[in-house]
Amino acid sequence: MNAHHQSPRTIDIDTRLVRTGAVLTAVGAGVAWVGMAIGAYAVYTAGRRMIRDMDVPPAQQAAAKWQQAKEASRAGVRAWHSAADAHNGSLAR
Repeated sequence: MNAHHQSPRTIDIDTRLVRTGAVLTAVGAGVAWVGMAIGAYAVYTAGRRMIRDMDVPPAQQAAAKWQQAKEASRAGVRAWHSAADAHNGSLAR
C-alpha cells in the first residue's frame, strides 16, 4: 500500500478576470440589443413608408383578391357541374 497522502487539487481562479469577462459580456449584449432595436426600427419605418406610398391599400387589395377567388371558385363549380351533366347525359342515351 502506498503511504503517501495526496491533497486534493484545487483550481486557482482569478476572480477579477471572471468579473471583467462578465461585465464585458453584459456590455456586448447591451450593444447587440441596441443594434437590433435600431435595425428593427429601420425595417418598420421602411414598411410603413412603402404601405403609405401604395396606390391601393393592402386591405383593399386583399378584399379584391378574395372576391376574385370566390368568383373563380364559383366558375369552377359551374364548369364541373356542366361537364358532369354533359357526361351523364351522354351515358343515358
